[in-house]
Amino acid sequence: MIMSNVLNGTGVALITPFQHDGTVDFNGLTTLIEHCIKGKVAYLVVLGTTGETATLTKEEKEQVIAHIVTVTNKRVPLVIGIGGNNTAQVIAELQTKDLSDFSAVLSVCPMYNKPSQEGIFQHYKAISEASPLPILLYNVPSRTAVNMTASTTLRLAALDNIIGIKEAVGDFSQVLAILKDRPKDFLVISGDDTLALPLVAAGGNGVISVVAQAFPQSYTAMIRLGLEGKTAKAFESLYPLLTAFDYAFAEGNPSGIKSFLKAKGICGDDVRLPLISVSSGLANEINTFVHQYTA
Repeated sequence: MIMSNVLNGTGVALITPFQHDGTVDFNGLTTLIEHCIKGKVAYLVVLGTTGETATLTKEEKEQVIAHIVTVTNKRVPLVIGIGGNNTAQVIAELQTKDLSDFSAVLSVCPMYNKPSQEGIFQHYKAISEASPLPILLYNVPSRTAVNMTASTTLRLAALDNIIGIKEAVGDFSQVLAILKDRPKDFLVISGDDTLALPLVAAGGNGVISVVAQAFPQSYTAMIRLGLEGKTAKAFESLYPLLTAFDYAFAEGNPSGIKSFLKAKGICGDDVRLPLISVSSGLANEINTFVHQYTA
């Protein structure tokens, strides 16, 4: 399957940089994209949770998409986040949005409604049948309040237009159950930075990472080593990054990663309410880490 090659390795869940006045910082977004591409990331994910999509207007979303498509200029594949808890609305967006510049759709498990496993299955079945692009499932119970079980994931994996899952369940036994019985070409991608390398070592395909946008070169090299079976060397690269993982999520995402990007001079750390920037204490720790870290 061609998509197995396109979406293998390190994908980055892009933030949306903001100016101090709350408007989108397109110059910062350009700098971030170039930083990621220079660091050899495999692909970029547009308008995911990390991009604060819930607080972007429809016009802003269109502007962000257009900007990323233009700056990327087909140098790396793009995946777009289109999901929600209104199945009909998700289908309408899939059928009306111009998706010609994207390789796949990342669609989050319905949140807030708390559907049953059969409801989750029927939701994804409906959108997979309506989508012009392949679908990546996204299971993130910490945000949706419902866990898509391994058995439901494996049922969905049998459908033609569902090509993989970004799994952020935090339960490695569930990940292993999916890896054990998945179809040959079904992608299992970590949605958790800390568990990304263990997932790859267990046979997974890579990660859609938050932290990799701050340290793309070292992060992509680590995952590449894991995919090549050079596990011991890969873990040597992982351990210095563990502190960064802790800092990035200590006070919420994307507040943490934006603090890293500010410390690296890539863009500012402004976020939109109800999110707030990290505390001064954490920002100082992040700044110290950035200046002491050597890949």
